[in-house]
Amino acid sequence: MSIPPRGPEPDPPPEGAVQPPRGDLAQPPPTEEAEPGPDAATGAPAPDDEYAVALREAEDRWRRALADLDNLRKRHARELQREAAAERARTAAAFLPVIDNLELALSHAAADPDAIVEGVRAVRDQAVNVLEQLGYPRHAERGVSFDPARHEVVGVIQDPDAAPNTVVQVLRPGYGEADRQLRPAAVTVAKRE
Repeated sequence: MSIPPRGPEPDPPPEGAVQPPRGDLAQPPPTEEAEPGPDAATGAPAPDDEYAVALREAEDRWRRALADLDNLRKRHARELQREAAAERARTAAAFLPVIDNLELALSHAAADPDAIVEGVRAVRDQAVNVLEQLGYPRHAERGVSFDPARHEVVGVIQDPDAAPNTVVQVLRPGYGEADRQLRPAAVTVAKRE
């Protein structure tokens, strides 16, 4: 392959001068780049890059916050389960002496019947005391005004000795106060004449 002849060589450029590109060298295709801004010399990212970096950082913080929140929710659920189990254990432990005394009463069943009745009453009083210590006092008062928050009417009777709308008989005692009530007392109430 032969090299085409070239014309006379131009004068060499002065020393230190930048040489123009030669026509026989491949030129890179022209690109449409924006004029470099004042930050081009410092190498700082362009504004679009700053926004992308800020977006990535915000997204990372958001994901970390979600993970922290999920971990907190799981930890709180575990603590609630632990507290509920501990409370059940404390309540069950409070009733163990009641069960022990009932078993003791049953073991003496062949003995004096009056002693058995007295023992069962003592165990009942002990159970009522445990409920009171747990925050559920017993309500079995007669002669008090009917309170729908504390009483459940199961019957109405006419009693000339009782004022109208008062509790005449307690069929089943209630336990607890107002919003912390295990159950209302089942009562019969004197009706109005």
